[in-house]
Amino acid sequence: MRTTIGWMSTEGTTALRRVRIERRDLRDDDLAVRVDYCGVCHSDLHRIGGLLGEGALVPGHEFTGTVTAVGAAVTAFSVGDRVAVGTVVDSCGVCEMCRIGQENFCYEGPVTTYGGTDRVDGTRTQGGYSREYVVRDRFAYHLPDGLDQAAAAPLMCAGVTVWEPLRTAGIGPGSRVAVAGLGGLGHLGVKLAAELGAEVTVLSRTPGKAGDAHKLGAVDTLMIGDDQQTQRARGRFDLILDTIPAAHDLSPLLRMAALDGPSPCSATPWSRRSGSSTWSRAARS
Repeated sequence: MRTTIGWMSTEGTTALRRVRIERRDLRDDDLAVRVDYCGVCHSDLHRIGGLLGEGALVPGHEFTGTVTAVGAAVTAFSVGDRVAVGTVVDSCGVCEMCRIGQENFCYEGPVTTYGGTDRVDGTRTQGGYSREYVVRDRFAYHLPDGLDQAAAAPLMCAGVTVWEPLRTAGIGPGSRVAVAGLGGLGHLGVKLAAELGAEVTVLSRTPGKAGDAHKLGAVDTLMIGDDQQTQRARGRFDLILDTIPAAHDLSPLLRMAALDGPSPCSATPWSRRSGSSTWSRAARS
């Protein structure tokens, strides 16, 4: 086994302890990655707080780093390559979902970057709040030259979360996209939608965010607590990305969705997951 330094939560608090943890010896298709930057995701806080009752864990599932060693069968990576790793580090690779590149829906269950169960030896995965990570090569991604490692790390979770619905909905020039909330997910949703050529509106309860929204690429900010504004926007948006992490009334947002306009809910609290499903069905009806 290899050993490295990790930062572990043991008492359900954000006061992480610096500890020595074990990483597996490299398998033929493994990479050893020196973790240079790791994002802090809101789900890390949920997990540290005991949402799943996991006890001690090393969090972190969106990181960038540098390859320091490769397994005997690895051909796509070399020592010194800059890479990025996200929330999934293994899957069965043969089911329908894996074959179409949707490993997060693997029928046998994806192996998550931390708190997952290794498919080979059954050990528990420990996350990117550490100095080194050992990962299967097909779940590491080359980091393009010129892309800042620190800025890229959150793209592997928050970025992917908003990118997937944008691409699935075919967002591009001429599309009208609304982003509810301007936090970690929301600001990336605005930037990515604008880069795709869409007309982006931020839905907020805080007028003071208008300046930031404009800098990120939004053309307008709409107050969802203002009935007149929401009424004028009825049926306006081809896609509504809801990234608000607290319980809120979905009705004003649904009324602003165009006919058959999808409204994915990306940040609904765990206890309201059933509400997010209801919303998706309503948006399609």
